[in-house]
Amino acid sequence: MKQIIIKQIKSIIGRIPKHKSTIKGLGLRYIGDIVIREDTPSIRGMIKKVYYMIQIKEKEKRCI
Repeated sequence: MKQIIIKQIKSIIGRIPKHKSTIKGLGLRYIGDIVIREDTPSIRGMIKKVYYMIQIKEKEKRCI
């Protein structure tokens, strides 16, 4: 399955509680934090909810 790289680019201070918990659910804690997650519909839904606070890109697969 594909993987995506998620980076937090804005603070959660002053955001509504649902968006704060979504960011924490993605595994992000602070500005500049990066996580790699599987590209599933549930993760895409979380990304859609807090798109303005994060940056995403697809992880490239290497063939050796």
